[in-house]
Amino acid sequence: MRLVVQGSVITMAHLQHIHGLLGVHTQFVQIAEHAYYLPIQTDDIDSIKLFCAEQKIDCALVPDNQRLQKFGLCVMDMDSTLICIECIDEIADMIGIKPQIAEITEAAMRGELDFAASLRKRVSLLKGLPENALYQVIEQRLRLNPGAQEWIAACKENNIKTMVVSGGFTQFANHVKELLGLDFAVSNTLEIIDGKLTGNILGDIVDAGRKAQELLKLRDELGLKPEQTIAIGDGANDLKMMQAAGIGVAYHAKPIVQSQATYALNHSGLDAVANLLTI
Repeated sequence: MRLVVQGSVITMAHLQHIHGLLGVHTQFVQIAEHAYYLPIQTDDIDSIKLFCAEQKIDCALVPDNQRLQKFGLCVMDMDSTLICIECIDEIADMIGIKPQIAEITEAAMRGELDFAASLRKRVSLLKGLPENALYQVIEQRLRLNPGAQEWIAACKENNIKTMVVSGGFTQFANHVKELLGLDFAVSNTLEIIDGKLTGNILGDIVDAGRKAQELLKLRDELGLKPEQTIAIGDGANDLKMMQAAGIGVAYHAKPIVQSQATYALNHSGLDAVANLLTI
């Protein structure tokens, strides 16, 4: 096993304190500017987890056989995972109803509402919005989360196929696919007639079950084993996808997601996923 600790605030004093808690003589190995790992023989790291949480440092205990070179597919959520916004909230802001929409979005991400029903409700409130408002959001507000480009570059270097599976919309998912050079994108399609949103969604909604299905489908098409897959998400509708993967990474996620994920990153960028799997 290896203990991986990372975060922009990490110092040598932090590493020394962790050494003291473990009572080991082996040294930390630096794997990135703000990331280190330490080979250890124990899985009793509760005191270290508590210390790291207090210091705003991410820590994880990773089996030595989990290395980037052994994976073949990474499936990722888009909103608040690959990008820093919830697209539907920003679309709603164009017509002055962001607070109402955002409240529903937040409840759905916490797992308190059925995702498909909540999405239909939110989209219905956008009826009449000009299609060009979607592209205004893309141009003015859509930004990648820190480390996204570095993480995708690491995937490419290790021949890991990448897919964004989003409960959001095609205009945004396809843009992110092109921006990052992802291999695949799956998302919802808004009905647009005469240049305006009708308030409807075409076809089946990309919900929690669909996200998991897309991961399993592509995994099988690529001839991969379950343990060769990674899923990254932040909301309750990502849980089935994360559970279907070999490892599930909760990225700045809701508590329900963190509690069920293989690894949780709360203080680092997406490039930290590569650090977890580097040895």
